[in-house]
Amino acid sequence: MSQQNKTLITCAVTGNLVKPEQTPHLPITPEQIANECLAAAEAGAGQVHIHVRDPETGRPSMQVELYREVVERIRRENRALVINLTTGPGGRFIPSDDDPKVYAPGTSLLPPEKRVEHIALIKPDVCSLDLNTMNSGPDVVMNTPKNVRRMAKIIREAGVKPELEIFDSGDIHMALDLIADGTLQGPGMWTLVLGVKYGFMPTPETLLYARNMLPPGAFWSAFGIGRMEFPIVAQAWLMGGHVRVGMEDNIYLDKGVLATSNAQLVAKARDIIRSLGGEVASATEARQMLGLPGGH
Repeated sequence: MSQQNKTLITCAVTGNLVKPEQTPHLPITPEQIANECLAAAEAGAGQVHIHVRDPETGRPSMQVELYREVVERIRRENRALVINLTTGPGGRFIPSDDDPKVYAPGTSLLPPEKRVEHIALIKPDVCSLDLNTMNSGPDVVMNTPKNVRRMAKIIREAGVKPELEIFDSGDIHMALDLIADGTLQGPGMWTLVLGVKYGFMPTPETLLYARNMLPPGAFWSAFGIGRMEFPIVAQAWLMGGHVRVGMEDNIYLDKGVLATSNAQLVAKARDIIRSLGGEVASATEARQMLGLPGGH
């Protein structure tokens, strides 16, 4: 089987929405996050998607030095693993009750350049690029076309491959416009996010619809939130896509059973793919598929 027919498993090891009190197994410190990434790679993940957290509080962080420490720890042990850093934090808006033009506590809006500062400095293999402006639970996430362009420019200048995170169909339309005008390079690397409240429904119909909107030759993955994590692994594979699992998206291995590690979630996804007749791509094969250096 050629590497083009193999499936890349991405592991998103911590995210920024899951709270430490929800599970004692969530990685918090740079050492814990790096170790979870390395163990996920051993279990079959060819790519890891990384957020960082304040080691003291467990709260989401955007400190460049935390990202740098995680990346350096991974690279000391594993040179092949594809490292994908988030640029999602910094886009949340919560309007005040008295004046919706004024932000309330919990708002994280930052200048686009600040949201990709760590990308320019660390230069990972890949970084996420969100295109969604949407209701997200009780809040609003804002990624305007102008700000996405500013972020995309810095990502491109850093020589980093953007992973386009797609929460609803309008995000695909925007991305296609950005490819058409040269802001982004096509056909692109896409990740379809299913099951976020007020975004794409985690159903086969939605996944097929979204996949069919992508340009020919697109490299695409999908993932489901919560209990839909593993059903979407199977559905994405059946539709020719790649998959993502991890504690950012789901903390349970089975109903009511907390995963004790990200590696457990990766191993379950790996076994689903193999049970369907598929094969899992190594990190080196993933690099070839994505056109990243070090794939030979």
